[in-house]
Amino acid sequence: MTSTLSQPISLQEFLRLPETKPATEYINGEIIQKPMPKGRHSRLQGKLCTVINEVTETQKIAYAFPELRCTFGGRSLIPDISVFLWQNIAFNKNGEIEDNFYLHPDWTIEILSPEQKPNKVIGNILHCLSSGSQLGWFIDPNDSSILVFLAGQQPLLLQGSNTLPVLNSIELDLTVSEVFSWLNMRN
Repeated sequence: MTSTLSQPISLQEFLRLPETKPATEYINGEIIQKPMPKGRHSRLQGKLCTVINEVTETQKIAYAFPELRCTFGGRSLIPDISVFLWQNIAFNKNGEIEDNFYLHPDWTIEILSPEQKPNKVIGNILHCLSSGSQLGWFIDPNDSSILVFLAGQQPLLLQGSNTLPVLNSIELDLTVSEVFSWLNMRN
């Protein structure tokens, strides 16, 4: 992540700016540019969204959004994946999903890219948790580990055959090895 402005601006000023590619986040008065996703990042992000939504969408339990801007607690973040329980998704009078999300995800997932600083990414997960998120995953493809953050608990470093915790209402059994096996697309 790189800072694109040296002068602090307000959150309201930031939200009036046009969207950029790659996307930018607003953190502590600074505009921080996210790196463009690369192969492993993109594969894990797409597969996780698909797997989560396959078990949650039809029954209207939750939905996993890739790269959704979430503005809350004085920040405007774009987690790699934001999972919202169905009852927390805003719909308009026509039943369509709202464009702007002014709340924290129930579960935030970040996938470390080579250009990112781990502590900045973890800082975003911690901000989500301090604002009410129940769960955060920090996925590091370089060492095939997932650092799991549960509200009110110490982080857990999971690897190999460790089963990953998910939101209580979601029936999904995934191990760390299974998540990283998705990177091998030849089999």
